[in-house]
Amino acid sequence: MVKLKGSEIICESLLREGVEVIFGHPGGAILPLYDALWSYPQLRHILVRHEQAAAHAADGYSRVTGKVGVCIATSGPGATNLVTGIMGAKADSVPMIAITGQVSRASLGTEAFQECDICSIAASCTKQTFMVMSPSDLAPTIREAFYIAQEGRPGPVLIDVPRDVQLELTEAEYPDVVGIPVPEVNAEALQGVQEAARLINQAERPVIISGHGILTSGANQELKALAEQSGIPVITTLLGLGGFPGGHPLSMGMLGMHGMYWANLAVHEADLLIGVGMRFDDRVTGKVDTFAPHARIIHMDIDASQIGRNVPVEVPIVGDAKALLQKLVPLVGNTPRPDWMQYIENLKRDHPSLGIPPSDKLQPQHVVRTLNTLLQEDPATTVVTGVGQHQMWAAQFLSFNQPNSFVSSGGLGAMGFELPAAMGVQVGRPGTPVWAIAGDGGFQMTLQELVTVSEEKLPVKIALINNGHLGMVRQWQEMYFENHLKAVPVPGPDFIKLADAYGIGAVRVTEPEDVLPAMRQAQAHDGPFLIEFVVDSTTNVYPMVPPGGSLADTLEDPAFAKGN
Repeated sequence: MVKLKGSEIICESLLREGVEVIFGHPGGAILPLYDALWSYPQLRHILVRHEQAAAHAADGYSRVTGKVGVCIATSGPGATNLVTGIMGAKADSVPMIAITGQVSRASLGTEAFQECDICSIAASCTKQTFMVMSPSDLAPTIREAFYIAQEGRPGPVLIDVPRDVQLELTEAEYPDVVGIPVPEVNAEALQGVQEAARLINQAERPVIISGHGILTSGANQELKALAEQSGIPVITTLLGLGGFPGGHPLSMGMLGMHGMYWANLAVHEADLLIGVGMRFDDRVTGKVDTFAPHARIIHMDIDASQIGRNVPVEVPIVGDAKALLQKLVPLVGNTPRPDWMQYIENLKRDHPSLGIPPSDKLQPQHVVRTLNTLLQEDPATTVVTGVGQHQMWAAQFLSFNQPNSFVSSGGLGAMGFELPAAMGVQVGRPGTPVWAIAGDGGFQMTLQELVTVSEEKLPVKIALINNGHLGMVRQWQEMYFENHLKAVPVPGPDFIKLADAYGIGAVRVTEPEDVLPAMRQAQAHDGPFLIEFVVDSTTNVYPMVPPGGSLADTLEDPAFAKGN
């Protein structure tokens, strides 16, 4: 048997796992792996300019391909820079493998240069961490890590490899790559499904709340079948967008802190909630004590620890969403509920909530609504957002009819996610349109990746919503801190000159009539393109559940609230 270096075993193992792309940044403790990559051109390496971007890019790549994203970094600061992206993947259930270099075994515990205990640091941010102390353990550890990352509720796994382990020769034995078993519905879960069907058939005011688990399990068709078979309207979480067609008559959009007014009120008045692949987190529920006060709750999730964690559940069902829905749909009847559906239609009619405030300045809602025109023309388009006001406007004004066409940092809410994640999405979906919607604050956290986009010739289109502020923070300071605007203006560079410096086409837009032409120009441009939309700095996001409020307390935009 031929002996290989540990670094070569890593490469061989990655190839056996079907890995095609790695996002990373080199450094001393990971250099042996980079040397091995020289001999493995099948593994495309994309050089990011900051390690955080490597993790976000792997995240975006994984979400749209269904494959495990892979990122690599050196020890010390390289490894710690990955942590934000790793935690984001954990929060949003994204399978990822992070491989980090470590100081040599003899130097461990000596406070050597760039030594840090990354396994301890990342323990709460991952499903599991490994430090591999022998090259003979590399292949089985990598196999186990890929399995763990994909099994059950997906998530990230970190593998830390000392530098000398990467250099040491050994005879490698590669475990067989075993596929993730097809989820089965056990007897307890089947009993829960039968009870769920009974409650659904009896309910007068039911609502389905669909989360990211629908997308993770590939259960979008089963969800659609349940909605159509039962006639029950579907509300989604932020990360559930795209799991149910936004243009479907039963679609009610997003609920929660900045959800649709009618969706929030429907949940408040419902007598039955069917939560599928979602966590009932605080951004969904508002004040937990007053959440859905009239409703019995059915909760289906693959992660047993999530069921009953935040809200009391009458019918807990642990299992994969796709498998559970396949069992549920045949048991559900189509029960007419004319009064309930009319109530929902009245809510939509009387509380339109979403609009473009009258102003002599360009409004960000107009920008996002215009982008929706392009999205409907080409449903293959993927939209990636950062975090903040622009993220909420995207969730409100864009209609997603294809699964995994909306990518955003939900659970962690990491500013700067949009550009590097869009790179990963574009790598995963070459030849299809990818738009990154950015706020000027978050964009300045990772804008160095413009050079990566340019170097890799990734035709990402960037809609930069520039209001000159940390918009969401400014909104909160204005509404709940007596308008004490502190540390929220964020002057930036001349973004057009910056894009030009990176060899990226760019235009600045200040007038509403120029928005669509600029987007068409970006769309037609062969390569990456940035549009800076200079928008009204005072515009707030509505609807909004106030701090400590219930969904019934949802505030509408004063410009569109009934009676104005």
